[in-house]
Amino acid sequence: MAAEPKPQKFIAGADDFGCPLKDALVAYLRSINIEVEDIGVGPYYSIGEQVGRKVSAAGTDTTFGLVSCGTGAGVQIFANKIPGIYAVRCLTVDDAKNARSINNANVLAVAGKSTSPETAIEILKTFISTPFKSPCPASDNKDWDPEIQKFLDNSLSEMAQIGNPNPNPEAQETCAICCLAKNREFVPVEIMPGGMMKIVRETPTSAIVKFKAGSVEPAHHHTFGHDLVVMKGSKRVWNLTKKEKYDLTVGDFLFTPAGDVHRVKYFEDTEFFIRWDGHWDIFLDEDLHSAKAVVGLYPLLLLMKLMAMPRE
Repeated sequence: MAAEPKPQKFIAGADDFGCPLKDALVAYLRSINIEVEDIGVGPYYSIGEQVGRKVSAAGTDTTFGLVSCGTGAGVQIFANKIPGIYAVRCLTVDDAKNARSINNANVLAVAGKSTSPETAIEILKTFISTPFKSPCPASDNKDWDPEIQKFLDNSLSEMAQIGNPNPNPEAQETCAICCLAKNREFVPVEIMPGGMMKIVRETPTSAIVKFKAGSVEPAHHHTFGHDLVVMKGSKRVWNLTKKEKYDLTVGDFLFTPAGDVHRVKYFEDTEFFIRWDGHWDIFLDEDLHSAKAVVGLYPLLLLMKLMAMPRE
């Protein structure tokens, strides 16, 4: 049986399929006086990202994450998009022990549809109580040999560099006066039908983007804020975080802060230049069908409002 867990803080969240299991594990953690910040229920991709971001922001090795969806895979994928997060789906106690010993995992993902609360609690106990580099099933439950110990020691710093836009500290002291990009091609924005993007600089990401008339960008947000200037066409941006609406046409500029959820409608073929404050990423907060349904309601709501106005 796994050793008694030590007090730590957990950030927890789940989608609808993983919520019952998450609630059982949160109750267990609180019963043994471990602090839990439960962010509740949401789409698996949003929950994975939010938990990952909070664990990463904590910046300590005593704050872990707990995420759950039907399979455990979805929340794991999106938690791992955040720098400093090592999320592992664990279906067995051995999985948990290996993940902590070998990978120094700091976010536990569990499968709400296939893992019982009793099994999940044992997995969680093991996840908490297993130190990095400790004996585990992968080492035949023996101490790692010196070569493997050395590899594991080096892995922490080497893993941290993966995804770092500027892994060479000396490069930060240099200044690129010019950055020439030629013969770049537009590529489809797969999750945004009707969109094409040509990246002209990788980090911070700068790009020229095109959308066809009638296209809709579902509500989404980015890790970094971005500036854009409309070069052709017209569009409407709903900043759902700030509850504001902006109609943009040629020459107009708009800055959207990091994390602000926004939805976009294109009235005609539109082209714009956009620059993020860091590396480009995107996190959807609704699907395309829902976005189109909401956008389609706006003209009807406006008409109803006009009809309700008093007439002279």
